[in-house]
Amino acid sequence: VQLQASGGGLVQAGGSLSLSCVFSGRGFNDYTVGWFRQPPGKERDFVATIRWNGGVTYGLDSVKGRFTISRDNAKNTVYLQMNSLKPEDTAIYYCAANIDYGIVLQRNSDYPYWGRGTLVTVSS
Repeated sequence: VQLQASGGGLVQAGGSLSLSCVFSGRGFNDYTVGWFRQPPGKERDFVATIRWNGGVTYGLDSVKGRFTISRDNAKNTVYLQMNSLKPEDTAIYYCAANIDYGIVLQRNSDYPYWGRGTLVTVSS
């Protein structure tokens, strides 16, 4: 399994970005995919996850209502739509994957497969 995250960039506060995570390998439909982010000098935090059946869970109260995770199984891709961006959303965003075992995966250690990350910078 390989993951490729893209879509990061520089945006002004209040703007939007859409991140993509392309899954390479077999059985994408059997996987849970999550997004995490790591702000400069801080730990990597769970942002959101989407299960094989489309069930979603958001981890940060600060992103609820602004970020939306979705997946397109035909394209082996998971998206993170980010609206109303704030400077505190600045971070490297990573996608990660694991087989869907029927539970919600929210910890870094829950995911064995990781993409290389894409940098999101929000200017004030």
